[in-house]
Amino acid sequence: MVNTISKEQLSVLPQETFSGRIIIIQSEAEAEKACAYLEKYNAIGFDTETRPAFKKGVSHKIALMQLSTDDTCFLFRLNVIGLPDCLGNILINPAIKKIGLSLKDDFSAIHKRKPIVPSNFIELQSFVKDYGIEDNGLQRIYGILFEKRISKGQRLSNWEADTLSDAQKMYAAIDAWACLKIYKELVYREKVK
Repeated sequence: MVNTISKEQLSVLPQETFSGRIIIIQSEAEAEKACAYLEKYNAIGFDTETRPAFKKGVSHKIALMQLSTDDTCFLFRLNVIGLPDCLGNILINPAIKKIGLSLKDDFSAIHKRKPIVPSNFIELQSFVKDYGIEDNGLQRIYGILFEKRISKGQRLSNWEADTLSDAQKMYAAIDAWACLKIYKELVYREKVK
């Protein structure tokens, strides 16, 4: 397996899309339903988005939390509903693996919304090292494993907008889903060795 990829190699790969369902969660009731669905899984992809601050000393709270299964990604609008208890319970549930990247920042940002201690999170940056992958960015890890490119075009967009654009929804869903996909692929390759 190739264990590193250049920017040039990455740029010519076909762009990845998420063909599953993307469900926006903007109420406590919707969050309860989504969490009941997610609790049935033993591993889910995780990511967050925060409105960028372009001034020194200015910071924003997490606006969006994405939790994804293989075919469904829920986008929790935390800037609208806060961090509901049902969602907090998923984050601390030791029976559900949450797979993400650069989790330290996410944990401190979650803590600003609710003083919880996340449990059973897998940090892909450490995880992929065991498989000889030298790169630790999501785009590069994904490119190495699947020979597809994840677009980062929406990263600095306004995640607190009244309505998320289709491009924002796709970007957010792919980030969480890709974390789960990477994890499952590496575990599978280990089994078939």
